[in-house]
Amino acid sequence: MIQHLETDGVPTLLAPTGGPMRAGLTFRVGTADETLARHGITHLLEHLVLAPLGTADYHFNGATGPTFTTFHMQGSAPDIATFLTSVCANLTDLPTGRLEVEKDILRTEWSSRGSAAIDDIPLWRHGARDHGLSSYPEWGLGRLTAEDLRQWAARWFTRENAVLWIAGDRVPEGLRLDLPAGTRQPVPAASSALPATPAYFVHGSRAVVLDAVVRRRTAANIFAEVLERELFRALRQDAGLSYTIGSGYEPRGDGQAHLRALADSLAEKQDAVLGGFIDVLAKLRVGRIEQSDLDAVVAKRIDMYATAEADATRLPAYAFNLLNGEPNRTIDEQLAQLKAVTLADLHEVAQEAYASALLMVPNGTSADWAGFTAAPTSSESTVAGTTYRARDDDSRLLIGTEGVSHLSAGGTLTVTYADCAAMLAWPDGARQLIGHDAIVLHIEPTLFDTRPAAMHVVDSGVPIDRQITMPPRDPESIPQPRALRAARERLTRPKRAGWEILLMVLSGLATLVVGGFTLLLTIGMLISPTAEEDVAVLWGAVVVGWLLTVILALPIVLLTRGRRR
Repeated sequence: MIQHLETDGVPTLLAPTGGPMRAGLTFRVGTADETLARHGITHLLEHLVLAPLGTADYHFNGATGPTFTTFHMQGSAPDIATFLTSVCANLTDLPTGRLEVEKDILRTEWSSRGSAAIDDIPLWRHGARDHGLSSYPEWGLGRLTAEDLRQWAARWFTRENAVLWIAGDRVPEGLRLDLPAGTRQPVPAASSALPATPAYFVHGSRAVVLDAVVRRRTAANIFAEVLERELFRALRQDAGLSYTIGSGYEPRGDGQAHLRALADSLAEKQDAVLGGFIDVLAKLRVGRIEQSDLDAVVAKRIDMYATAEADATRLPAYAFNLLNGEPNRTIDEQLAQLKAVTLADLHEVAQEAYASALLMVPNGTSADWAGFTAAPTSSESTVAGTTYRARDDDSRLLIGTEGVSHLSAGGTLTVTYADCAAMLAWPDGARQLIGHDAIVLHIEPTLFDTRPAAMHVVDSGVPIDRQITMPPRDPESIPQPRALRAARERLTRPKRAGWEILLMVLSGLATLVVGGFTLLLTIGMLISPTAEEDVAVLWGAVVVGWLLTVILALPIVLLTRGRRR
């Protein structure tokens, strides 16, 4: 059984384990509580807290998710006591001396991490706020100060907003959780960037991914595995179209959960995989679900609860529920719920998942034919303002007191200042406005006939706390109008050496003389009769003349091609 205790005012969960002792201190705060302009503050604070602890013989780490942050370790009871006591001490007195160092480490971490097929799902569903922020770089790091971090810690890292969990036989002696008083923080409401569902968006990955929002319940958890079994059978075993098939079920903390599934494909099989994937969803949606699949998934879950480590394994999820105010159940209650799930329950989840579905489909494919609506990539409205035309095409910028619109053949993009999640500002004058709906509008002063006054309107319109200063760009990476690019190429083209010019002049003169003489000889041979004994000699002279002309012209050709390269 999981025991409920209290340590220094922090709710504490204790469960027995047959392995090494492990523990975690979990707080109800994560990336979904941030704004895009301050994105990264929780992750940075986590790094600062752990940095002074250095290396140790035991394993410890921290993790920042969308709605929680955990400091955890495995080791002896004294080691756990020392670790968690130090974590709390560092939270109340932040070691900010490494602030800039840890910022650089986080930037390196982001730049070196691999991209996963599901990374962009939050952005498309939620936009550039709350639960969608996990799709974005941690742009807020640059402007964060030590005082910002202290205020963040004082608000979120408190006794009332924490849960301690321990897999072991006791609370370690000497453990002190010296945290300030505060309040339990609710999970932020999830925004939506989708006008309608089921929806889809196109992505460069060679995979089909489903994201659905369903009510959190045992039947939904079971359905995720049933869906995976159906996809595996249809796309890998029967059709041989996919290699990787996977599914997941992730509670959000607000009574809802994300249900996800993935199937990869070869480039030439993308249409077939998408069709097969949607066929499986349609099959489950109409209630064609196998009892054998339900029985197999339930049996596997029952086996998991039969292990001696069942309670210890549940501790992190148990703490998550406690922080979010969601119910926790005993193993017997969990088993009863598992056994009570019916095919009708799964059918209900399937319909719920289909109704809220967001599909990621590969480039070159579409899900319109299956009744899915394309997620918006443009805006429906424009702002009133002054028009600035592009120097190279027919696109236009409208810059006004309420926002900015970009009108082009590809559609309209509009970001109002009130709904601007963040504005990236480069020293060369470029601006990138990101709306709460994830619409991105880029302003390159080099490509539009803008005036300094126009950019001042933009800079004045976006609240200062949403402006992010970006590092200088390489001048070569700044886009330029076609005419200016051509002029620069001419100016930067290196001058020819004197011997090259002389060689090209001599080659040209020789080519003209020999080529002209050979041309006249050729014309004469064609229009004037020639003695039979002279024909072979004269035609031989023509052939030699043309060959010599080609040889004499070679220096010009080679030097010109070399310069173009």
